[in-house]
Amino acid sequence: MLRFIHIVGATAVFGVGQQTGPPPIPNGPSFNDFLRFSCSELSVQRIDPLVTPGMVPSPHLHQIVGGNALAPRMDHPELNITATATCTTCTFTEDLSNYWTATLFFRHRNGSYHKVPLMGNLGLEGQRGGMTVYYTAPYDKKTKVTAFKPGFRMLVGDPTLRAPNPNENEFKSIAFRCFTTPWGPAPANSEIGSPIWDTRSFPSTPCPYGLRINNFFPTCWDGVNIDSPDHKSHVAFPVNGTFETGGACPDSHPVKLPQVLYETIWDTSGFSDTSVWPVDEATGEVKQPFVLSMGDDTGFGWHGDYMFGWEGDSLQRAMDGFCGVDCPVLKKQSISQANKCFKEAVIKEEIDGWLDALPGGMS
Repeated sequence: MLRFIHIVGATAVFGVGQQTGPPPIPNGPSFNDFLRFSCSELSVQRIDPLVTPGMVPSPHLHQIVGGNALAPRMDHPELNITATATCTTCTFTEDLSNYWTATLFFRHRNGSYHKVPLMGNLGLEGQRGGMTVYYTAPYDKKTKVTAFKPGFRMLVGDPTLRAPNPNENEFKSIAFRCFTTPWGPAPANSEIGSPIWDTRSFPSTPCPYGLRINNFFPTCWDGVNIDSPDHKSHVAFPVNGTFETGGACPDSHPVKLPQVLYETIWDTSGFSDTSVWPVDEATGEVKQPFVLSMGDDTGFGWHGDYMFGWEGDSLQRAMDGFCGVDCPVLKKQSISQANKCFKEAVIKEEIDGWLDALPGGMS
């Protein structure tokens, strides 16, 4: 199991309220152990420069954050991300990368759909939608990682899946957490992916305080290719242990990369009334109401796309310094400044309010 820890707030908080299940992990990591920052919404639209480059519109809707060099096609080296972007929605201004995921919709019992808004993470509440991004170097503060190279890109997850991913590492790389109390009831410092607190597909009960979805990317690289035909084969997960515990990379992918984690927090507070949740026609039972923008009502098709775009050696400096939330070697802007960066959609279509169908007619 991937052993990344969920920390609540700017510092770890323990013993707040009534908690059940396992206690916080002793000597677990703190905010000094990973680069954690907000990336506000850049654009919500149907383009996918990684999987369907140049296709306008792409089959399903994505929520995208990062630098405004974003375009339907972003081939390297034809498009130089760092030379093209003029702003970023991320708070570290040297990060002009693009990060994107599917979008989440609520399906009403009457068959209509409503896009679920994204909310700021704890300690990052001012951000306008988007996600929290993490880059982690090994916790031992000794082992070095190699920052991604210009043009590097990768994908984790499979949007076509409607059943558990047969790739065990990818299956474990994605986790859903249902908040039934403010940021709880899982205790601070609880492990992402714990079967006590998390599921690998959509939860079946209301999440009145939000739904968090995490996805981890592979941390081993073949050292040669910045992409591969499936956007996955040039990277791999450790062959034993985990990234955080120093698990070894396979011989085929010997270069250790920073661990990239996306954390999206969906504001599901307005969708907890089960009287309007869909009903299974065969059994008459109430069904969980959430569906991803590619028509997935299981959650197994969750996926994340990554396109590297840090300026110069900025990410390498941050990783060499084992930066935490505060990283003096990086330039930073306020969340309110990051919120000002945006990218107009290439294709204008209705994505807000109540819709008769998902954008693109996905089902």
